[in-house]
Amino acid sequence: MARTFSVSGSVVVDASPSAVYEQVSDPALMGRWSPENLGATLHGTGGGAFVGMAFDGHNKRGAFRWTTRCTVTAADPGERFAFRVHAIGIRRPRLRGPIATWEYRFESAGTGTKVTETWTDDRRSWPDFAANAFDRIATRGHVFAVFQRKNIGTTLRNLKAALEAPTV
Repeated sequence: MARTFSVSGSVVVDASPSAVYEQVSDPALMGRWSPENLGATLHGTGGGAFVGMAFDGHNKRGAFRWTTRCTVTAADPGERFAFRVHAIGIRRPRLRGPIATWEYRFESAGTGTKVTETWTDDRRSWPDFAANAFDRIATRGHVFAVFQRKNIGTTLRNLKAALEAPTV
C-alpha cells in the first residue's frame, strides 16, 4: 500500500492571526492542545520563535513516552510557523534522521483566523511496507497519515476552545 505523505486540517478561531501565531509558535505551549505532545524544552531562546531555533518536544502515546529534537524552519508572525523533527529517543533524542515536518498557517477569516495544521512524513527513504508495518505497531493499528489526521483534528478543536474561552 502506497503511503500518504501529508495530511492537513483547518479550523477558524475567533482571534487575530497574530494572537493565534503567538500561542502556536511557542512549542512549550503545544501540550495544552495536542493529544500526544506534553510541551517542549526550548534551547537558548528568548523573545519568540525564529528560524533555526531548536527545541525538544516531550510526547506520550498511552504509557509510552519519547522526546524529539526539532528545529524551526519558518517563523513568519501571523502567517506561518513550521518545524522539522529530526531526532528521537526515550529520554534524549539520540536517533537522528528525517522524521516529520509540522506546519501551521494563519489566514484572516472575517473577524477570526483560519488555522491550518499540516503533518508531512519525512521518512522518504523508508520502503512503504516497512513504514506501514512500523506505523501500525507504533499507533496500534493505523498508518501515520490516518493517525495524524485524527490528532490534527483534536489539536485544532482544543486550540479553538482554549483561545476562544473567556478569560477570568
